[in-house]
Amino acid sequence: MDQQELIVRLKKGDELAFKHIVETWQNMVYNTAIGIVQSAEDAEDIAQETFVQVYQSIHSFRNEAKLSTWIYRIVITKSLDHERKKKRKKRFAFVKSLFGEDEIHPPDFHHPGVVAEKKEQAGELFKALKQIPEKQRIAFTLHKLEGLSYQEVAEVLNTTLYATESLMQRAKNNLKRVLEKYYLENEK
Repeated sequence: MDQQELIVRLKKGDELAFKHIVETWQNMVYNTAIGIVQSAEDAEDIAQETFVQVYQSIHSFRNEAKLSTWIYRIVITKSLDHERKKKRKKRFAFVKSLFGEDEIHPPDFHHPGVVAEKKEQAGELFKALKQIPEKQRIAFTLHKLEGLSYQEVAEVLNTTLYATESLMQRAKNNLKRVLEKYYLENEK
C-alpha cells in the first residue's frame, strides 16, 4: 500500500490502514521517544499518544512531507511536551522536599538497543544528552540513534541541511565536553 492510498484510507477511518501505520512505525516512534525521555514506561505512553494523534489529525496532513516525517514531528513534540511537564513536576517535588515531604530519585535508564555491558556507558551518554540544548539533542537522537540521514533530520526538524549539519557539530562538541568531564572525574 503506497502513502497516498494509506492516507486516503486513514482519512476514511479504515482500521486496517491505521493498524498498518502502527505496525510500520511503532519501533521508530518508541525508539525516538525513549531517546528523548529515557524511560521505557514514558516512551510507551508517548508512542500510544502519538498514534492516537496520527489517527485524530490525519485530516490535517497536507502531503507536504512524507508521512514518516510527519509522524517523527508528532513523537518529538509529544516527547518534548512530556519532558517539560516532568521538569515542572520535579520543580514542584523539589519545593515539597524542602519541607521534608518527598525525596527525588532519578530513574534508571534502559534503552532496548543497548546491550548489558554497554548500559553504563549508554546511561552516561543519555545523561550527557540531557545537558545539551534541546534541538541538538533531537538532531543527535534522530541521526545517531534512529539512523536518519542529515537530509531526513532536516526535514523532520523543518530546517536546512546546513542548519542540521551545524546542529550535529555543536551536539558532538557539547557531548564531548560533558563526557570528557565525566571520564576525567571517574579516572581518579
